[in-house]
Amino acid sequence: MKFGRFQHQSRSFFGLVEGEQVIELDGSPFTSYKPTSNAYLLSSLKTLIPCEPRNFYCAGLNYAAHIEWGAKRKGVAPKYPEKADVGYRSFNALCATDEAIVIPADASDMVQFEGELVAVVGKAAKNLTEENALSCILGYTLGNDVSERNWQKSDRTLWRAKNCDTWKPMGPFITTGLDPMNLDVEIHMNGKRVAGYNTSKMLFSAQRYIAEITRYMTLHPGDVIWLGTDDATEPNLQHGDVCEIIQKDIGTLHSPVVREK
Repeated sequence: MKFGRFQHQSRSFFGLVEGEQVIELDGSPFTSYKPTSNAYLLSSLKTLIPCEPRNFYCAGLNYAAHIEWGAKRKGVAPKYPEKADVGYRSFNALCATDEAIVIPADASDMVQFEGELVAVVGKAAKNLTEENALSCILGYTLGNDVSERNWQKSDRTLWRAKNCDTWKPMGPFITTGLDPMNLDVEIHMNGKRVAGYNTSKMLFSAQRYIAEITRYMTLHPGDVIWLGTDDATEPNLQHGDVCEIIQKDIGTLHSPVVREK
């Protein structure tokens, strides 16, 4: 199934996406729901971020090719992580598909995309093992971990480098029943494919990250875990660009780019 959050006039609701049609739900996929008789054309609705996470986790350096690309640019030997490294992002940075990525005027030209698979938690979980880790996951969506590389070098907590307003597009929908370890993700810039990878190449699996987090913290319904990116993250994002993160079962996360004056 494919769930989304939508706005119709001044009202928001969860819906079940069936092709180009959305069936409004009474309730939420994170609690309980039933379909209503209200049906809409997808094109007639504003698509919102598919969930509003209480906690926003992310995988750090989870693909070898991305690590090797970064090391080559710096002229150093690649250094691979020894364990699953968990980071955080800010809720304020989230924005929906079709909403603009806004680059602050004083950012450098080194603002780049990072197309990622995102696991969406469906029920509370603590002390899971890798074997049962996916039992708490409702489904998967897409994210774009927009990053300013020069700020990334200087901001110890990555507060600007990763968390400016609008720098975490997420969506468009949550799809259930997927294997997080065998999905093809593509990144397109202005209609042209510029990067892509299969999630089977993760250094540490989705299950490993979920189990590691729940050793110390409770996951709650609606929490998200962004699972890292592979491949190069160029070209840089520029004013007027359109960046798309694509996975055939989830959809297309579509983001125009605007630079402030």
